[in-house]
Amino acid sequence: MRGFELRSARFLASDCLQRYLKPGDTAVDATMGNGYDTLMLCELVGDEGHVYAFDVQQQALENTKKLLTESGCIGRAQLILDGHEHMCSYVSENTVDAVVFNLGWLPGSDKSVRTHWETTKQAVLQALEILKPGGICVICVYPGHDEGAEELAKLTEMLADLPPQRFNVLRQTFINASPGSPECFIAQKQ
Repeated sequence: MRGFELRSARFLASDCLQRYLKPGDTAVDATMGNGYDTLMLCELVGDEGHVYAFDVQQQALENTKKLLTESGCIGRAQLILDGHEHMCSYVSENTVDAVVFNLGWLPGSDKSVRTHWETTKQAVLQALEILKPGGICVICVYPGHDEGAEELAKLTEMLADLPPQRFNVLRQTFINASPGSPECFIAQKQ
């Protein structure tokens, strides 16, 4: 390979964040899960940076805390046991360089506890407000189940309606992938 691979939605999200974030930046993991995105963000922002990570499940917080502690990054993160739709209660407007969402459910857990459009919509709108000018919001959506399909449809509609003077929005989908394959959105604040 030449150093460029056309791969999954998750790969695009990770690649974008790795290219964008630098030491000293501030980032938000809106869906903590098992902590892998939180860890990546902590490594990218370095000792001078800060990461806010949200989840509604205690197990997600415990898994993430363990991962960050073992990796020596726990001091860079604030782990918040609360819904991502409350991020503006913890993070001020125009202070964040990047926000990442990995919608769905905590891998290996109860699939009935998952993201829902009503709270996802609130969280994405807040994420766009807390971004600094030039900041990015990266969202991976998994439409292979009913709630995920609804999130994809409504997220597409909402992001398409954002004023182009304020945001540029990219939607990545593999047109030859099987139905329900993950998709990635990247919104950048102007």
